[in-house]
This record gives sequence, C-alpha cells and structure tokens, in this order.
Amino acid sequence: MQNRMLGRTGVSVSPLCLGTMMFGPWGNADQADSIRIIHRALDVGINFVDTADVYSGGESEQIVGKALSGRRDDVVLATKFFMPMDEDPNHRGGSRRWIIRSVEDSLRRLGTDHIDLYQVHRPSQDTGIEETLGALTDLVRQGKVRYIGSSSYAASQIVEAQWAARDRRLERLVTEQPPYSIMVRGIESDVLPTARRHGMGILTYSPLGGGWLSGRWRKDNAGTPTSAARPKARFDMTSEANQRKLEIAENLAVLAEQHGMTLIDLAIAFVINHPAVTSAIIGPRTMEQLESQLTGADVRLTPEVLDRIDELVAPGVTVNADDNSYGQIELDPSARRRSY
Repeated sequence: MQNRMLGRTGVSVSPLCLGTMMFGPWGNADQADSIRIIHRALDVGINFVDTADVYSGGESEQIVGKALSGRRDDVVLATKFFMPMDEDPNHRGGSRRWIIRSVEDSLRRLGTDHIDLYQVHRPSQDTGIEETLGALTDLVRQGKVRYIGSSSYAASQIVEAQWAARDRRLERLVTEQPPYSIMVRGIESDVLPTARRHGMGILTYSPLGGGWLSGRWRKDNAGTPTSAARPKARFDMTSEANQRKLEIAENLAVLAEQHGMTLIDLAIAFVINHPAVTSAIIGPRTMEQLESQLTGADVRLTPEVLDRIDELVAPGVTVNADDNSYGQIELDPSARRRSY
C-alpha cells in the first residue's frame, strides 16, 4: 500500500485504516482471533488503527492494546471519546471533566503512554467547542495526545472549531472522520471541500455502507433485514429509499463484475480514490472479511466506472437521509419550533 500524508501533520498513514468496533462482544468475542486479525492487517502494510472507548464498553481498546504489544511504535493509533460509557450523565460528552478522565481510561486500556490521534466522537449541543478544545490542548501539551480530530462534524461545525482554535490559540482539529460510501455521498458537497480547505486529513467510516455494498443484502435474499427485525429507518426494507438502495446495489454488483472486481473492491476503491480522502476505515469481524477488503486498496477506477457510479448515485447525494450521521441538529423538531 502506498501511504499518504494525514492532512498537514507530516504523519504517513496507509490508505486503509483498521477499524476495531467489531472486536469484542459487539462483534468477535474471541480476543485471540481478533488479535490475529489485527496482526494480519499490520503485516500487510496497514499502519493506521482506529478504535473508541465505547466499543464493547472498552474491551475493543483492551484488545488493540494487547495486539500492539511490542509493535506500538509502528502504528498510528487513533481512539475516540464522547459516547455514554454508563448511566452517569457525566461519563460522556466533551466537557473538560470527562475528557481528562476518559483519556486516562483509554491510555490504561490501550497499554500506552500516548494516543496519536484523539477524536471527538460526535459534536455536542451542550458543550462549547472552546471547552473541548481547551482540554484537548492541555493533553497535547502534556504529551498524552499527539493530534486531535473530530468525527461526524457538519461543515459549519468544522469551521467553528477551526476559528475557535485560531482565535483562542488552541490546538486545532487536524482530522475529520465522516461516513462515506457510494450510497452516502452527502459529504462531497460541503464536508470534504471544507476539510480540505483547512488542511485536514479525512478518515472515512462505513465504506461498505453498513453491509449494503458487501453483497450482504440483495433483492430476494432471505437474509435481507426486515423492518420487524431491524426497526431503524436505515434498515426498513419497506421504505422507498431502501428499495432504491437495493436496486443500486444490484446495478453496482453488475458494474463490478463487468470490470473484473468484486463489489467490495468497487466500494472501497471509490472512497479512497477521492482526492480529499486520506484513509478508509474498514471494520472486519472475521479474518475472511479482512482479506476480502484488503484488495480494494490496489484498485483504480476508470472514468467509465466513475461515470456509471455517478449515474446511479449523483455526487453529493445520500440515497437514504437516515444514513447521514452529521449535521442533523438544526433539523430536529425542537429547532424548528415543533412540539413533537
């Protein structure tokens, strides 16, 4: 794999980043097997690993820590904070109080004395960005964190954070981690160009669209989730948007076959070939899944293939708006003078 620069940090990372959300009870409960998967990823050239404190209640970080024992210096290690860790309302969010505690918990679980990239998992409606950046700046100056980043920020939130850092002379967010796939292209219209203008690295998550682009769910497939089994709007197969996604997946599978690649190769190559994207986070649960996703890093899509993708899903369009996980705060009923 040919490494890339992570924004303007001068740090070199692989075009595939190993996401570890599926390591632990949330996915693969066999720690030894999860460690083997991590080692395989490192052996083939992936030097970028992303996790979060909330994944399997901290067990994912513990697994990553064990896997990196003796290899820590070879890896750019990223983790995240913000999501609720338990029922205590103060054990979450972007407050200084929680950040100072959560970083110590993550360092302990990861078995390291520093985190290369410490990311805010989601933007906060309740905490000023200066509060969050101030605490993160202290962690950088203490040497516990090398760089800081965000995840699922809207373009306006990226700009607000950059201006706050400039005006208050605080550490700036050097990366953004948004959702991005052929089915979820909303970030192309604002998040990607905004981040690029600010020199931020982009590590995208869900390049396979949560399984939509892995061949997992197809028309007339008994394994297709139903609204009863998966009540979330993202997987309600009775919705018009998801019916459209099934049609697109069928067409993409044909396109991939016509050009001698798998649907997974097509999906991953599409993401990492965008000039604003640094790395695509892959999240395998098994060794087989890892192997199926590695080859996408070496695929280059022709203009013909890219044009056909644009015909199926126009640039800047997310087929099902429920797949967006950023920038929705302003559209909540409470922000629109609605009582429901």
